Amino acid sequence: MRVAITGSTGLIGTALTHSLERDGHRVVRLVRRPPRRPDEVAWDPARQWVDAPGLAGCEAVVHLAGAGIGDHRWTAEYKKVIRDSRVHGTGAIAEAVASLDTPPRVLLSASATGIYGDTGEATADESTPPGRGFLAEVCQDWEEATGAAAEAGIRTVLLRTGVVVSARGGAWSRLIPLVKLGLGGRLGSGRQYWSFISLHDHIAALRHLIDSPDLAGPFNLTAPHPVTNREATEATGRVLKRPTLLPAPAPALRLVLGDMATEVLASQRVVPARLLESGFVFAHPDIESAVRAALADS
Repeated sequence: MRVAITGSTGLIGTALTHSLERDGHRVVRLVRRPPRRPDEVAWDPARQWVDAPGLAGCEAVVHLAGAGIGDHRWTAEYKKVIRDSRVHGTGAIAEAVASLDTPPRVLLSASATGIYGDTGEATADESTPPGRGFLAEVCQDWEEATGAAAEAGIRTVLLRTGVVVSARGGAWSRLIPLVKLGLGGRLGSGRQYWSFISLHDHIAALRHLIDSPDLAGPFNLTAPHPVTNREATEATGRVLKRPTLLPAPAPALRLVLGDMATEVLASQRVVPARLLESGFVFAHPDIESAVRAALADS
């Protein structure tokens, strides 16, 4: 199988590429520079352009690219970068695959559990309507940008990803060193829910969604047992045998992070109802097993 991937150098893209190539599949990497290798295809999400003929023969396209949520303080300018990188890039990919004489069987397009906004104590599954807030609005526009692919009859899967537990990148790769130094602690009250998924399970879920011809629409890529921020931090401390006694108060987070603090302190109790219904089995359904897997993979 030939699979095209945007964001192939990111945490998830790198792991997915290795998984596919290990099983003998061919990966085509979309790059934002002149291609240097036969397995690279050019694209420019800012200009909403893709070298569509380079995608010919791909049976699946996995679109993961987008500006990092936690890479910069959320100024008005960077919030526009976050939104535009997702919406414009996704629209370009959707239109490119729709234009092909023989389009791919499936488009997997990244989204996030942020679409549900702050759910508090309430549980959200794929039937829950979108919430409010910057990320919720971005996610809605992001998902809607896949419309050209769906209208062309391409099976389109929306990947509503939670917090990926990995020592290689993402939020946990920043938390683990702090806990090792005895500097870890809850964020704000610690009562907000974090819907997590191990990197192993995330890649396995992507492979499952690529290979299942009847699955389309939104899927929550989260473990079945979401935990609070306090529970996640304490579990990481237990695995590392380190204390987690130094909290980061909400006012300090707002001072350091600006508008992003609102999302960091939000509660998202999201469950993977459709993934479980499809028969997917999690290797790491609880937080401690996910943390142990991350450390073993570091």
